[in-house]
Amino acid sequence: MYTEDELLPISALQHLAFCERQWALIHLEGAWAENQLTAEGRVMHDRAHEPGIESRGDVRISRGLRLRSLRLGLSGIADVVEFHRCGRRDDTSVTAEGALPGGVCLPGVPGFWSPFPVEYKRGRPKSGPYDEIQVCAQALCLEEMLGVLVPSAALFYGKPVRRFEVTLTTSLREETERLACRVHELMRLGVTPPPIYEKKCDSCSLISVCMPERLSEHRTVESYIASVLDERQG
Repeated sequence: MYTEDELLPISALQHLAFCERQWALIHLEGAWAENQLTAEGRVMHDRAHEPGIESRGDVRISRGLRLRSLRLGLSGIADVVEFHRCGRRDDTSVTAEGALPGGVCLPGVPGFWSPFPVEYKRGRPKSGPYDEIQVCAQALCLEEMLGVLVPSAALFYGKPVRRFEVTLTTSLREETERLACRVHELMRLGVTPPPIYEKKCDSCSLISVCMPERLSEHRTVESYIASVLDERQG
């Protein structure tokens, strides 16, 4: 179990899953480079994080809900957590994760409600499971906080303007927990990994800070500086 002071942001898992060097540049070195995609995504999240609760029939929508897991050492703010009415909580069997199926009681609201996190993304679905890992971490936090099983979640993408349901499988949960352990390990080490250029680097907003093509050629700092000076001198 981690203490409150040791909690790391849930969003760090998405960065780590994409690239350990990207994670280190952002969370160790404080580097950030805004581009159109990140700016539009930030605006979308700012709107989604405005606190509030609304009801739509058998669904209650909570925005900007604070999350944490002392077991995984994570904290963050959910874009949206929907609570779906699910009747009575009469199943007392315990899952492998230690959570009960069914729903929770909400203050001042009759019935039982099942939590369903929804993460908003500005662009299109990614080729890797980076977004799925982030929303899975949110679900794991909810399970710990509320004591109920969260079997699925959703990702809303701004480009197709639709959302995709994510089944929180055992393998996805295990990968999310592995990354949670890894992010704390890297934070303790405090070392930025060297760059390795891959095709996905071209879509990274930090490519001009990371410089993977230049720095992944196993050159010394001295040789890199000399090459830059040679280029500038013609």
